Amino acid sequence: MAEGEEVKLIGSWGSPFSIRVEMALNLKGVKYEFIELEDRKNKSPLLQKYNPVHKKIPVLLHNDKPIAESLIIIEYIDETWEGPSILPKDPYERSMARFWAKFVDEKCLTAMWEACSKTGEEGDKAIEEAAQLLKFLEEEIKGKRFFGGENIGLVDISANFIGYWFGIIQELVGFELLTKEKYPNLCEWIDGYINDNFIKENLPPKDKMTEALIKALVKPNTGSKSSPNV
Repeated sequence: MAEGEEVKLIGSWGSPFSIRVEMALNLKGVKYEFIELEDRKNKSPLLQKYNPVHKKIPVLLHNDKPIAESLIIIEYIDETWEGPSILPKDPYERSMARFWAKFVDEKCLTAMWEACSKTGEEGDKAIEEAAQLLKFLEEEIKGKRFFGGENIGLVDISANFIGYWFGIIQELVGFELLTKEKYPNLCEWIDGYINDNFIKENLPPKDKMTEALIKALVKPNTGSKSSPNV
């Protein structure tokens, strides 16, 4: 990092979206200040200042210039600093990485969270939807160590909720959606993912994360769209 360069990350220790950005920064070896936003429900002046559109974490501040939305931030980090590439260099492979990262974000995460947090007919529908979506990832990871090939890439970082958070949630809720019998390739990726030294260093402690997820899952269902951003 250049002398005099200032990098800050506004985030939360237990948010998979925030930790995505930490993974990208640490992969590149970028030194940064982490600003923990403890109360994300009451939109703080900090978020209103640096992310007035969405008022959500994470927000990266590079020399006081804000960048919001985790996938956009990761691409910015990849293009700004030297170090291991997060996105492929080949234009086609690069576009595919963007496609699957967006697929994880816009399709998988909501369905998987709702499969765990909703009950009755809504819960059954969410489980069925999540199961169908996971089949696409099961096929995409087939024959690969990581979604990025031999190295951790954009999709692996983006899928951290699937690789870590969801396993804890399954244990808490007591049902099995993502199993080795149904998704052997995806589960093999998960095993390699959570046991990778770099990934392990960047994941929140399981006991602390379990406690936070218990609180998130026992909240009354208001009928509004659930979110894994705990």
